[in-house]
Amino acid sequence: MNRMISIGLSGLALIGAGFMAVTGLAPGGAIVTTCGAAEGPGEFRVLAPIESGNLLLFPVVRSTKPLGSTPFLTLDEGIESGKVEVTEAGNVRGLVRPRPSIPYDGPYRPAPTPQHQPYRGDQVNTLVLVNNSDKPLLLLAGEIVTGGKQDRIIAKDRIVPASSDPVDLGVFCIEPGRWTESSATFGVSSGTSSGSFMVQPKVREKAMVMKDQHEVWNSVNDSVSQMAVAAGAPASSGAHGVPRTLNTTSYARAMQDSNVSAKVNEAAAPVMKSREQVLAQLRQQHALGVVVAVRGEIVWADIFADTDLLARYWTKLVRSYAAESLLPGDAHAKPTISDAQHFLDAPSGGTETSEGSVGVYRSRELRSGPTETFVLESLLPGTGYEVHISKLMLRGEPRRTAVPEVYR
Repeated sequence: MNRMISIGLSGLALIGAGFMAVTGLAPGGAIVTTCGAAEGPGEFRVLAPIESGNLLLFPVVRSTKPLGSTPFLTLDEGIESGKVEVTEAGNVRGLVRPRPSIPYDGPYRPAPTPQHQPYRGDQVNTLVLVNNSDKPLLLLAGEIVTGGKQDRIIAKDRIVPASSDPVDLGVFCIEPGRWTESSATFGVSSGTSSGSFMVQPKVREKAMVMKDQHEVWNSVNDSVSQMAVAAGAPASSGAHGVPRTLNTTSYARAMQDSNVSAKVNEAAAPVMKSREQVLAQLRQQHALGVVVAVRGEIVWADIFADTDLLARYWTKLVRSYAAESLLPGDAHAKPTISDAQHFLDAPSGGTETSEGSVGVYRSRELRSGPTETFVLESLLPGTGYEVHISKLMLRGEPRRTAVPEVYR
């Protein structure tokens, strides 16, 4: 069961990236929300940055005692192991999870007539996912799945329970111009020696904040064109505004282009060449995430529940930040640790939108001024903590949509 609420907030404050908004269910199911100013030290603390070309990555640690290990499976791990399947919506009947047979020694009764789900066609903004693993699946907005009739990205952070039945998965297309099946199921983006990747912050922002397919397509086209120019390709444009030299409208395929991939690798090289050393340092610091600055401008933060989750997402996150650093833009003075801390600690007030699945997860979006914060909280038994937080600096004045614009 999904639930969405929109709440006016007065004086909501961030403690680091932790929130003084207490939301719960009172007897009878009423929503109770308390908002107030934060006091005391922040929940998160920023450390000295890691520099990589135009990137500065400020590690983030928890001021209080770190959580223990978390039980979640990532999308890459699930698909590569075969435990997670993703397909077009029209193929849902082929994804019904098999149930174990139960011995029965009572009186004979005829088997009931199977109740088949009515057929529905494939949809641009909906895929179907089944999690056959014994672990809950964590999905992050901006993760790429390739195949089907179009490459897509996950539309929002969410959790899918272990051993789940097929669930509808909200997505955005990142491959305008194709609607023919390349494979029956979807895989994770790869095709480079660096492994899988996710879309860069510019595209993630359009999906998460604007929730609009046209905005995502426009951002994909701009990003692919600018990466092609950065990689040395001619600036002339072909269909859908994508340079002819890349010969694709797909963000994923553009990232797999050898010239583009080489430029991304170059931008990420100082971090990725010493990946294990950097991750060892992050583990020693009990780092949970990073604040990201591109050309001196703080643009994003990704924070996880524990260091292990950060390490498992590290490569695809760093490559997405590196892709962002290839885009043209003005250079700014390097931000300090205090600047990054201020970005996390900045008070937030305005509106909160909350949705989720009862007993599984709650997703909150906090909108205020020049920043937007997204919080994914696990409600599964034995959890009850925030699994992932994204905070971003908005670019320009976003055109928000109350209801996502989708395509059938």
